[in-house]
Amino acid sequence: MVIVLMGVSSSGKSTIGLRLAQLLHWPFRDADSFHPPANIAKMSRGIALDDADRWPWLDAIAAWIDAQLAQGQSGLVSCSALKRSYRRRLVRDRTDVRLVYLQGNFALIGERMQRRRDHFMPLSLLKNQFDVLEEPTPEENALNVSIAQPAEAVTQTIIAALGLASASQTPSRRQ
Repeated sequence: MVIVLMGVSSSGKSTIGLRLAQLLHWPFRDADSFHPPANIAKMSRGIALDDADRWPWLDAIAAWIDAQLAQGQSGLVSCSALKRSYRRRLVRDRTDVRLVYLQGNFALIGERMQRRRDHFMPLSLLKNQFDVLEEPTPEENALNVSIAQPAEAVTQTIIAALGLASASQTPSRRQ
């Protein structure tokens, strides 16, 4: 299984992804690592990406997902995946890819974003992200998780809802 952690900037995708990776012993890739330098430069200047900027980025993420699945490996990847068309490009018809929507309101996420340091995404682009956001619909089978709770609770909610066993919950075996 590959889990796509989605949501607007500062919704906790990297924090939750890293924690899940630690607990599940799965590889985690942050979507930012797939952006070409031109996209990062554009966002750093406060300019929102358009679909022409996003398609190659989404295709690179989808290629990583395909590689994980082709190797029989699980994995975690963060991606804002704000539009349904973006999520279709990532998930396609694969039943072994699950969306987890880290859901929060503008005030909460804006507060979190203001506390971030050394990140290229300025607070000014958060409104654009909420304007573009198309929340997942029931037919997308996304797991919606409120980020109003602590990160550890979000992580445990995901593990329980998807029926995953973390390494800390797996009894050790002696040989």
